[in-house]
Amino acid sequence: MAETKTTVQTPEEAAQATEKDLFAHRISIDLTPDNAKFTKSSGGLISLEVTQPDGKVEFFERIVPVRAFPISSPEEFISIRQPDTRMGGRGDEIGMIRRLSDFRVPSAGEAAALIEDELGRRYFTPAIRKIHSFSEKFGYCYWDVTTSAGRVEFIMSNPASSIRTLEDGRVFMYDIDGNCFTIEDPAKLDKSSYKKVEIYL
Repeated sequence: MAETKTTVQTPEEAAQATEKDLFAHRISIDLTPDNAKFTKSSGGLISLEVTQPDGKVEFFERIVPVRAFPISSPEEFISIRQPDTRMGGRGDEIGMIRRLSDFRVPSAGEAAALIEDELGRRYFTPAIRKIHSFSEKFGYCYWDVTTSAGRVEFIMSNPASSIRTLEDGRVFMYDIDGNCFTIEDPAKLDKSSYKKVEIYL
């Protein structure tokens, strides 16, 4: 019978191995039309072929675009990541697109359109057109509104922190489930709707 050899790590070696695993992540690079080619896979997902600074070419069957600043700069700093997995946890960042407009050039093909479509699904934010009713009860606020996606009722826990007005005048509202709604221009709401939200602007 063959002898089984067992390797025993010292506490120092175990700590070094753990530290190595913790920092064993890829290095993110700047993605441009020159080094990144986005295409639509046969399954309708976004694939990426990227050329590393050392000339190595990598292919990713599926990538996930994530906005670093979804409210203030939705068209800038788009993180391109590997998908999250149950075993591997959060996917590593492959690279960062500084400006999505850089990919709106013929040489980039349909890259910008593919990424915009995916971001639109990921950050679906209906625009509020009319506020039918607003009421407070037991510390919660109840809204009944008509949006660009139809009529919706939602609950908000704290309007003071869940309603934000940006520098450009847009208003973002978050419900207790994390869903986001926007009012593109409060001044264009009808008078009754504006009065219901005015106190929080």
